[in-house]
Amino acid sequence: MVTFIASIVLLIVGYIVYGKVVERIFGINDQNSTPAYTNNDGLDYMPMSWWKASLIQLLNIAGTGPIFGAIMGALYGPVAFIWIVIGCIFAGAVHDYFSGMISLRHNGAQFPTLVGKYLGGKMKFVTTIVSIILMVLVAAAFTAAPAQLLTQITPLNSTTWLVIIFAYLILAAILPINKIIGRVYPIFGAILIFMAVSIGIGMFFFDHSIPNLTLSNLHPGEMPIWPLLMVTISCGAISGFHSTQSPILARTLKKESEGRKVFYGAMIGEGVIAMIWAAAGMTFFGSTGALQTALAAGGPAGVVNEISITTLGAFGGFIAILGIVVLPITTGDTALRSSRMMLAELLTQLTKKDFHGKGKVALLIIPVLGTTLYLTTIDYSFLWRYVGGTNQIVAAVMLWTAAMYLVKNNKFHWICSIPALFMTAVVSTYFFYAPEGFNLDYRISLILGMVIWLAVLAWFVWQLIKHKRANNYADSELKVG
Repeated sequence: MVTFIASIVLLIVGYIVYGKVVERIFGINDQNSTPAYTNNDGLDYMPMSWWKASLIQLLNIAGTGPIFGAIMGALYGPVAFIWIVIGCIFAGAVHDYFSGMISLRHNGAQFPTLVGKYLGGKMKFVTTIVSIILMVLVAAAFTAAPAQLLTQITPLNSTTWLVIIFAYLILAAILPINKIIGRVYPIFGAILIFMAVSIGIGMFFFDHSIPNLTLSNLHPGEMPIWPLLMVTISCGAISGFHSTQSPILARTLKKESEGRKVFYGAMIGEGVIAMIWAAAGMTFFGSTGALQTALAAGGPAGVVNEISITTLGAFGGFIAILGIVVLPITTGDTALRSSRMMLAELLTQLTKKDFHGKGKVALLIIPVLGTTLYLTTIDYSFLWRYVGGTNQIVAAVMLWTAAMYLVKNNKFHWICSIPALFMTAVVSTYFFYAPEGFNLDYRISLILGMVIWLAVLAWFVWQLIKHKRANNYADSELKVG
């Protein structure tokens, strides 16, 4: 119990202290006009209050991610608490802040455009494709799960529910941001917070006490902590998906000082939610072995349902079902919205014709929607495995983009380059070891992952050397002049 309470306190202190450090290094200026005013188009760009933007950001980046991922990560035991706290404060919240604020400084540009500016055109093209694939995978996974649950609890079949959900997704993805997202999503964001806080309070009345910290790996299947825990718990620690969502809200901020509340703050909020559900998963069933049995029987949704009903009664069951249905759908639609924006930027770049604006949105949503609809027919667990790995690749790329942004602006880059190096090691090892990757022996995967990591480190050192030479040359030219 002490570890859990201390972890919540550390997350809050992290927002107050380290969030301010990150904000100072970035260098905010409220005298700068934001894209919400300079690019106001009545569709994606328009001013919005910071509290509403924060709740929308929380809902967009969270969905069921910090619930399902945290419960599956709870199989490793209290060591998961360490990853959530450190990952959230020093990696995830930094990642989200820079993905939103760099976008704001570049007129609300999407993630691939930022990558292109700071990592090069080739990386931009690859990142655009990978990001759109991730958006489609997320939308498909977060549509299939609620459709399956609704099929079980209502007389309608899965096809009918998919049609209903996709009709909503289309509306939310193409309508101006203030029509559905701006009006309804803050309410759902509040429900997400209420759901977590209720379970957090209820945990103190469980039959078993919340376990304290141990560095032991308690996974019943003896799965290695590195790098699997860092991929299993992504939402709640660090998630590349967030870098595709932050630009949506970057287009609504009234001033730059709101960025810490909206981007860094929403990620800390997600970390608290993940902490609560990880603790609930470890505590409710009494052991990680019992939790694994419950997951095998009903999956993460079944575990959430059982914990909620037992803790909060019939009302808890209603909230659980509402959360399992609404939260993933509201993440799926913003995934489609951001994929529509990315596709518009890609086609504008390739054809030199403007694909932005209200007249093009319906046309752009068709290809991503068709692919998403097809993927909903594939096994959900299969989809989720590929979401996890792709997600963390995007996170590493965003951190490197932020690191190069700081380097080129002669600012303290280590707040981004250190977590970027860490996540590079995670994804390099993961794809050699994971079944959806090369499925190699663990030791071989560690060695090959280290080779990739060293290559990326060498690239970054070379970038630092080139930048220093360029600065020295500019200084010498000034002296001569």
